[in-house]
Amino acid sequence: MKTISIFLVVFLCFACKNQTKPEDKINTVNQELNITAKDILGNPDYLAISYGGYRKKTREQQPTLAELKEDIRILSAMGVGILRTYNVQLPHASNVLKAIRELKKEDPNFQMFVMLGAWIDCKNAWTDQEPDHNVESEANAAEIERAVNLANEYPEIVKVVAVGNEAMVKWAASYYVQPDVILKWVNHLQNLKAEGKLPKELWITSSDDFASWGGGDPEYHTPDLEALIKAVDYISMHTYPYHNTHYNPEFWTQPDQEVDLSDKEKVDKAIQRALLFAQKQYDSVANYMKSLGVNKPIHIGETGWASVSNGFYGPDGSRATDEYKQSMYHKLIRDWTAEAGVSCFYFEAFNEPWKDSHNPKGSENHFGLFTVDGKAKYTLWEMVDQGVFKGLTRNGNTITKTYNGDLNALMDKVFVPPTHEEMKPH
Repeated sequence: MKTISIFLVVFLCFACKNQTKPEDKINTVNQELNITAKDILGNPDYLAISYGGYRKKTREQQPTLAELKEDIRILSAMGVGILRTYNVQLPHASNVLKAIRELKKEDPNFQMFVMLGAWIDCKNAWTDQEPDHNVESEANAAEIERAVNLANEYPEIVKVVAVGNEAMVKWAASYYVQPDVILKWVNHLQNLKAEGKLPKELWITSSDDFASWGGGDPEYHTPDLEALIKAVDYISMHTYPYHNTHYNPEFWTQPDQEVDLSDKEKVDKAIQRALLFAQKQYDSVANYMKSLGVNKPIHIGETGWASVSNGFYGPDGSRATDEYKQSMYHKLIRDWTAEAGVSCFYFEAFNEPWKDSHNPKGSENHFGLFTVDGKAKYTLWEMVDQGVFKGLTRNGNTITKTYNGDLNALMDKVFVPPTHEEMKPH
């Protein structure tokens, strides 16, 4: 009887020691309230990534809370510390926040933050009527209100609100607005912060193409853009060398002096030039900002590289697309931004088949570092070998390598960038 009693005492003491006390959870929440965007952005301990959890060909099929938690666990295991979402019109973003809070309840040490996007459109966007780029959509006010409500409901998770996604760049012909619309809503959010109606350390930005931030055509250099640059807490710029392999291929095509290199060396050199292209766009934004007498952080809100394409970027086009090039670009951009103290919201975590639902092999469906069924692309093969994803699943599948881990089979899909002569229209 004495032996049983001693066992019970030891067991109860062990259970008490390992039980999470309510005050521990409160302390954890308070600690995370004190972690700000300033602490996270530019900090290599908080890898940034763009995240959409959609697994089907339509966003009408929203990922479940369990699916979102599955994904967030995978990303956390990779070292990701902040996710970027894109709109709050649909349940996805609010469910991501709910999933993170539930994961924190399960494990008080679990940590994940969010850059919350509010989608901005012009009048008649995505309708059969002509978009009016000089008037904003009536839906914008409600979108901003939803973002404000979520930022206030989840202050320990939401550290940035981004007003619009590629909402000012003129090639976004279906929906772009003038900079005064973005400025209006950025000022609105900054005023709410000043009035104590939003967390005072919440950072406000807009996430847009480098050209929209003054790094490209001078037509973007307007007083409203100048005012916007002064109003945001930091600049979130996008750069896509991948797309420019088709639209602006001078940097991509083989230089004459590389003709005697091996195929792999030609590919490696091309991806190094792609990094230089991204750095040049980053610098162009920095230079324009400084020309206005402004000095504030610039982070990369989006950049990425697709692994499949049957269009402009495939074997019959710029030949930019495969898992090897994706992996090399990811490594180079991560290495550079970590060294430079720049956050890079790499696009993106998982393939999303709704993006080009009528064309399964369209490049927009294949920017993820994981396939829809949870296979890790070449970028992450080493992590698979290291056991980073041990015990984790996606859609019930354990995390395994694409190509069954056969590097030779993967490299068979790698094409050398074309020469100048091959890129000329025939």
